[in-house]
Amino acid sequence: MSVATFRMNGAEVATPVWFAAADGKLYVFTAEQSGKVKRLRNSERARVAPSDARGRVRGEWRDATARVVTDPRVIERAQAAFQAKYGWQLRLTNFLSRLSGRINHRAWLEIQL
Repeated sequence: MSVATFRMNGAEVATPVWFAAADGKLYVFTAEQSGKVKRLRNSERARVAPSDARGRVRGEWRDATARVVTDPRVIERAQAAFQAKYGWQLRLTNFLSRLSGRINHRAWLEIQL
């Protein structure tokens, strides 16, 4: 999926992301210091569209709101949804993130269509 967030000047920035659905919402994880997180702290405005792994959009954009999640219970639900969807791919990503020290610096995003 491609997620577009907006700079303070209104410019759209689209990024391909892994996502999982739970409780009628979409969840994404990203680096704590990523541009997506910084932009969402300024505005919850977002858009989503189906895309390939390289971010080439394959469908219609939909308006959404997105926020950085801090509630541990919501994060647990998001992690469980990711584990159910991605299985071994997520375990490999987590392993590599632990080696690089990045796993402790994740931010979870919640997207509502």
